[in-house]
Amino acid sequence: MPELPEVEVSRRGLLPHLPGRRLQAVRLPTLKLRHPLPPALTEHVDDKLIGRTLTRIERRAKYLLFDFDSASSHGGWLIVHLGMTGSLRLLPLDRPAGRHDHADFDFPEFRLRYSDPRRFGALAWHDGPDVENHPLLAKLGLEPLDEPFDGAWLYRTTRQRATPIKQLLMDGALVVGVGNIYASESLFRAGISPLTPAKSLSRVRCARLVAAVKETLAAAIEAGGSTIRDFMHTEGSGYFQLQCAVYGRAGEPCRRCGGTVRQLRQGGRSTFYCPGCQR
Repeated sequence: MPELPEVEVSRRGLLPHLPGRRLQAVRLPTLKLRHPLPPALTEHVDDKLIGRTLTRIERRAKYLLFDFDSASSHGGWLIVHLGMTGSLRLLPLDRPAGRHDHADFDFPEFRLRYSDPRRFGALAWHDGPDVENHPLLAKLGLEPLDEPFDGAWLYRTTRQRATPIKQLLMDGALVVGVGNIYASESLFRAGISPLTPAKSLSRVRCARLVAAVKETLAAAIEAGGSTIRDFMHTEGSGYFQLQCAVYGRAGEPCRRCGGTVRQLRQGGRSTFYCPGCQR
């Protein structure tokens, strides 16, 4: 499943090619993904999108945000969520669509194609500049790579919460994009057990954990950097494989202390940790 780092890698892969280009055509053979496509894309696409310039590409959590003249009259934002199996690829304009290709956006020289075998992704539209107010985005938590997500914020947020810290890290209403893999890896980096009640963390441990989250996500994005070309230009998904310290390594020796990595279930998800390194 594409997580925050994979979505950010996708965004960065598109940046050299699309901003500043005018959208020439849209093809939408599928009218329903996770949700039905909005009328802005199906009935009013000529007014909303065709002929407009893509001015920038942003990311909020795991949503990609395409700014089509949002500051001008009738302009707005195309919102894309990749779901579990979605991908965006830049292709030649004459590349025919396949069975799992659900949207084409044609620019000069390139076709941006959205593909999704399981159709769990989403395409949405927001009129005007204030895309953060769209219902899909309005209730999202802090971005983990931004300055407001710091040790002081985590300490304040956890004071009345007995929830195990790993589950709190994955609560998108508090902080976005720290998926299962990255939560396990961040806790290992910080030396904190995933079972630790959030409210028991000291200021020092909160600061250490925030730093670990930022380092883990940044390392994942950097590791994906070498695959940006393949990610955007081939038929494969191109998602990088993080060289995990604990995730997916149950029963194997810890790379730090040599102890045995363990696995448990939390909130219906697998958690991996080293009891020797994480307290």
